[in-house]
Amino acid sequence: MKFKLKLLTFFLLSFLTIFSFHSCNSTKTLGIEGDTIFTNVHVIPMDQERVLENQMVVIGADKKIKSITPAVSVQPAKGATLIDGQGQYLMPGISEMHAHIPIAREGNDSLVKETLFLYLSNGITLIRGMLGNPYHLDLKKEVAAGHILSPRIYTSSPSMNGNSVPSVDSARVKVTRYQKDGYDFLKIHPGIQLEVMEELVKTAKEVGIPFSGHVPADVGVRKAIEFGYSSIDHLDGYVTGMVPGSAGIDPNNAGMFGANFTNLTDRKTIGDLVAQTKNANIWIVPTQSLLVNWSSPESGAELVSRPEMKYMSGSTLFNWRSYKERILNPETFNKDTMAVFIDIRKELLKTMNEEGVGLLLGSDAPQVGNVPGFSIQHEMRSMVDAGISNYEVLKSGTVNPARFFGDDGQYGIVASGASADLILLGANPLEDIEHMKKINGVMVRGKWLSKQQIDEKLAAIAARHAN
Repeated sequence: MKFKLKLLTFFLLSFLTIFSFHSCNSTKTLGIEGDTIFTNVHVIPMDQERVLENQMVVIGADKKIKSITPAVSVQPAKGATLIDGQGQYLMPGISEMHAHIPIAREGNDSLVKETLFLYLSNGITLIRGMLGNPYHLDLKKEVAAGHILSPRIYTSSPSMNGNSVPSVDSARVKVTRYQKDGYDFLKIHPGIQLEVMEELVKTAKEVGIPFSGHVPADVGVRKAIEFGYSSIDHLDGYVTGMVPGSAGIDPNNAGMFGANFTNLTDRKTIGDLVAQTKNANIWIVPTQSLLVNWSSPESGAELVSRPEMKYMSGSTLFNWRSYKERILNPETFNKDTMAVFIDIRKELLKTMNEEGVGLLLGSDAPQVGNVPGFSIQHEMRSMVDAGISNYEVLKSGTVNPARFFGDDGQYGIVASGASADLILLGANPLEDIEHMKKINGVMVRGKWLSKQQIDEKLAAIAARHAN
């Protein structure tokens, strides 16, 4: 009996020792000082349409992704941060490819920083500024150096339009100067005459600076495609380009991106225009939500009563409301025509996506009704409403911008070595694009902004504009 008791005690102690050993070693210490570790998180890497379930993602102090592995029980090393992503989804930060950035006034950059944060609050970790200023060149450097909390910035030149470049000589001089100044690309606005645009394009190609934006009426979309825009924004020129030559229109009377010619368009021309765009490798920034705002029968009062409007100043809201009421002038506004106009744009977008034209996510903010950051949520919805899949919409804001800028693999994906620009979401956006609003945190170049930090900052912005 005593022997059996001793034997039982021996086995029990042995079992407890082994159990204790495995229990202690099932939790491993991970990372080094400065690392951030997301654990138990589902990853949407955006290299293809898939979800990697229950992963562990380690971010290094160098602001890049170190590793992505199946989750295990971990204890963060001293100085490392652990973020439990249980039931959440980690994906790349998204881009606003038609953004506007304020400039500091009399040394006061509070509005600039506020606007940059509004973009970040919605997971936007890259913006392409579409109305450049010398101030933005310095701002871009400050952001790159980590001195200002902001999305990654690319910036256009100041506006190239019929007034700023009225002649061939002025086009040559300004293109050369803006390239030397260090702008990333030229911003094309309406009003440029064809011969001036020809010189602008010739000089831009000689000095090596791309050009993007609007399609001047005297140029037309087919000539713009031939010129080799890097991107055409707003689908500018396409609706006008769908009008048969026999209609004898004056392109200067196109109205809002061709809306005045809605009932003259021939939809059979869509295939040819899309093929030309694809063959020229021109990217499209739709800003579809902007046109939905402008063309809908929603009143100015309804527009400025959206929840996100609390982050804009009273004067801005007054201007937006007034502008929308002018659009709704009963003598010129026709609800049915505007519905057809939006439907034409939807067909254009859907066909472009199906035929492989590169789409870039952009909403044009802050423009009438478009609050920075929040308008990109409306833009994603508008693209889905046009018949584009959730995955393709997310590509337009992640993988595609990196490819557009020649930065494949550097951002826009969740992969080892990529920049730690990330969004933590409470639900899967591949299932419902509305889940992009369920932001539980944003990481911009390795800096983590928790949901609490984001909410507190947004509340402070709202309070500032409530006074």
